[in-house]
Amino acid sequence: TLACFAAFLYLIDYAARLLRPISILTRVGNEGLAVIKSVYPDPSLGPGFPKSQRRALALPERVIQHQGTSAIVLAVNLEKLRSEAERSHGVIEFVPQVGDFVAVDEPLFNLYGGAHTVEDDALRSAVALGSERTMEQDPTFAFRIVIDIALKALSPAINDPTTAVLAIDQLHRLLRSVGTRHLRTDDIHDISGQLRLIVRTPNWDDFVHMAFSEIRACGANNLQIVRRLRAMIENLNETLPGHRQRELQVQSKLLDQEIERLFRYPEEQMLARIADSQGLGGHSSK
Repeated sequence: TLACFAAFLYLIDYAARLLRPISILTRVGNEGLAVIKSVYPDPSLGPGFPKSQRRALALPERVIQHQGTSAIVLAVNLEKLRSEAERSHGVIEFVPQVGDFVAVDEPLFNLYGGAHTVEDDALRSAVALGSERTMEQDPTFAFRIVIDIALKALSPAINDPTTAVLAIDQLHRLLRSVGTRHLRTDDIHDISGQLRLIVRTPNWDDFVHMAFSEIRACGANNLQIVRRLRAMIENLNETLPGHRQRELQVQSKLLDQEIERLFRYPEEQMLARIADSQGLGGHSSK
């Protein structure tokens, strides 16, 4: 009986520690970093990308629609789709993005040129569908989970900005990882440089907007939040390549505008403009 009670109490303590926000945020952050590394394995190549060949495409020869039941796109086998496009000497466009909800009869593939000869089953088998989003090939979902935790913490009913700061810590490391990697364009070519596959993926601006916009809108009236966001902006400006800085500068400007709008006293505005990695209470050299 004593052993059962001890095991029961240990299980409660273990489960409680797993359910703490910091435990959940750290686990999601670690999984998100792994997904980012698998989806974007190459380092950043700079601002230049090959010119898109999509303007040369006419109307699709054939459109394959989603059949069965409505579902969410979990993953796509890009190598299989590219090989099918190369074999048929055509171009395959995967219409939705990983993480999108696809209803029955919505377009799933647009086929150009010789790709219209590819069998439907061969294309559909390259797409994994499910009832809810996963992080298998969807790095934005890790951002989304962390952001939702921050937004809940910032809601008036909970009012827990410290948990929101912990969430921003994870967004910071996720965004830095994304910024150091080559975010492939939507156009995928074969060895000869011929366009073969079109797959929509989020770009750098998309990740930045996701990381900042909602948290700034809900937490700009809190000193901890604006100071932690500024610390993230300044650190990313210092550690990421130069072509990543334009959108970060836009976010800094938006943060300044919110501070001027929400903080009435000059002393508060001055305090809010200090970058602080702890939100409020950390050391700043400025």
